[in-house]
Amino acid sequence: MDAILSHARRLVKVSPNPVPVAMAAPTRTPRSKWIDEGLRLLARGGPEAVRIEPLAESLGVSRGGFYWHFEDRNALLEAMLHDWERASTDEVLQRVEAEGGDARHKVRRAGALTFSSKLLPIDLAVRDWARREPAVAKRLRRVDNRRMEYLRLLFSSFCSDEAEVEARAMTAFSLAIGNHFIAADHGPRSRADVVELVLNRLEV
Repeated sequence: MDAILSHARRLVKVSPNPVPVAMAAPTRTPRSKWIDEGLRLLARGGPEAVRIEPLAESLGVSRGGFYWHFEDRNALLEAMLHDWERASTDEVLQRVEAEGGDARHKVRRAGALTFSSKLLPIDLAVRDWARREPAVAKRLRRVDNRRMEYLRLLFSSFCSDEAEVEARAMTAFSLAIGNHFIAADHGPRSRADVVELVLNRLEV
């Protein structure tokens, strides 16, 4: 019997002093996931929809994981606004400049990126939120001022009249936002046709 057991041990290479296997540490949901999901809920239902319990359910985790990253709900809301501001200004402008092209191309590209299918719903939700929350309104003003500054810079590269630059920048910005609120028809023309007519008037 001893010989049989000895042979069996050699076959399976049993260590006389096995090393204990360390248990993997529990995986925490990354902070960015909480922020991204919060922005998604904001776009769908406004700030009132951004609650810890629904967030945790959407992510498939316990609400306890939230407090690894945020002190409270207000801290999450602040982080969401910070990420939205960075994505819709810094990242957009950096990408437009990196892609290159002339000023006219950059006007169109900046608009397309700023009001993309991902950023537009968040932008509209922030604008609605800003009507009721002064701190959000202040941040929105900062974001819009940066956008207007960039448009002025681009238009001034091929238009020397300061008043004309301001008018074109304001028209382009208003078109980008207002286009999503106006429900009017345009006779035989499509909305895309009319938008293109306006952009041609702006020489972009």
